[in-house]
Amino acid sequence: MIEQRVSLERMEEAAALFGSFDENIRLIEQELSVQVLVREEELKISGEPEQVLLAVKAVNGLMSLIARGEQLNEQNIRYMITLARSGREDQVSEMAKDVVCVTAAGKPIKAKTVGQANYIRDIQKHTITLGVGPAGTGKTYLAVAAAVAAFKAREVNRIILTRPAVEAGERLGFLPGDLQSKVDPYLRPLYDALFEMLGSETYEKYVERGSIEVAPLAYMRGRTLDDSFIILDEAQNTSREQMKMFLTRLGFGSKIVITGDITQIDLPRDQVSGLKEAMRVLNGVEDIAIRRLTGADVVRHALVQRIIEAYEEDQNRRNPGVKKADKPKKGEKR
Repeated sequence: MIEQRVSLERMEEAAALFGSFDENIRLIEQELSVQVLVREEELKISGEPEQVLLAVKAVNGLMSLIARGEQLNEQNIRYMITLARSGREDQVSEMAKDVVCVTAAGKPIKAKTVGQANYIRDIQKHTITLGVGPAGTGKTYLAVAAAVAAFKAREVNRIILTRPAVEAGERLGFLPGDLQSKVDPYLRPLYDALFEMLGSETYEKYVERGSIEVAPLAYMRGRTLDDSFIILDEAQNTSREQMKMFLTRLGFGSKIVITGDITQIDLPRDQVSGLKEAMRVLNGVEDIAIRRLTGADVVRHALVQRIIEAYEEDQNRRNPGVKKADKPKKGEKR
């Protein structure tokens, strides 16, 4: 057993670190099997040497987030512990570094993980970005935020969001209403993100002007999209032909972000996913970024990350070759 001390500049920092009813510190103690006490202007961390060292790294990282005005929660505390365990705690400076966009309610949208920060940077630097990862990693949400930011900065004249309606399959005709009302349920996540960024009234105004378009992928055929920020969501459910069609819609002054999760493909078993094919074909092509997000980038409930990890472990047990095949190739990024 050893004890190490971490100095506190202000007691306000200690209050933010400990959280309501000391819930933040209890989480650190539980995850790292250490004891944390506050005495005057310092923290005392005691426990096994290796665990105490990890706790000190995690606490220092969390203190830097607090100094930047970030509010601690279970997600960023667990993530900071993950960074400390992997020896990447110095990368905390990448988290919550820049505001991507501000929602209609005044909430700043920032990267919550290193992977998300790299994803946003890819979107800003490249004409085409493929964001691939499990549910809850912010692929679509951050892409919409980047699109709204580019639109407000007058870098583009339009925002176009699209998804394949593959999940509906032949059942689409049985849904009530016209074609738009039939596909609206599959576009709902995109609507929700836009409503949060812009507010419903502003969103409706831009839709009427034609500055924002949310449409099924089939509507993209035959068009050339200039000066637009285009997002293709749920791209794992595109066919090879659909993906090629979509990519060739790119016009001058436009930017494309393609998001998807290759573990949730709803296509028939004999049909190749356009997203998986694009990741292979476009790997290494100039001005195209392929960013893989992982379970560590999940920013939903902590249980979501555990569920994803459980499914990955089960898949690796049943088919060991999958894990090796899905590793990023040269030029791809995690």
